[in-house]
Amino acid sequence: MTKKIAVFASGNGSNFQVIAEQFKLAFVFSDKRQAHVLKRAGALKIDSYSFELQEFKNKKAYEEALIALLDQHNIDLICLAGYMKIIGPTLLEAYQGKIINIHPAYLPEFPGAHGIEDAWKAGVTETGVTIHWVNSGVDTGKIIKQVRVPRLKEDTIDSFENRIHEAEYHLYPEVLRDLGAEEK
Repeated sequence: MTKKIAVFASGNGSNFQVIAEQFKLAFVFSDKRQAHVLKRAGALKIDSYSFELQEFKNKKAYEEALIALLDQHNIDLICLAGYMKIIGPTLLEAYQGKIINIHPAYLPEFPGAHGIEDAWKAGVTETGVTIHWVNSGVDTGKIIKQVRVPRLKEDTIDSFENRIHEAEYHLYPEVLRDLGAEEK
């Protein structure tokens, strides 16, 4: 059975773009009304939705609105792609085992919002990319698949970051195929 997918993103949407060009998506959601990912979705003629946490009385109400949106579209799998919010207990309980995240580090190394920068500052010889199931921790869910990315002698933080993103663009589609996403 193919899975009906929604992507959550907060910013530029480069991982969304890679996913959207290869797989059928129900919609993209952004927690930032001005996020560039929404422009990308428009250009690709993919439905998009956006609302922000501060528009709700609390995170529970925000996540209940997300659940209503997901349920309305019968979503089987949520792909976090640069979604910079911690998934709270309300959404996690409703979609347990149906949310995956991509992280720009080889977990459990360098969890959190600054995986690339943290790896760079630590001076590691390699880091990587991880796709994992989302649980109540920060980047602590069961790992689905990982790939290593070496830090080259000639790297700058920008070239290092670019190579990590290139690895992401290959790994996410691989995992989605493995999970039964419907290709275009």
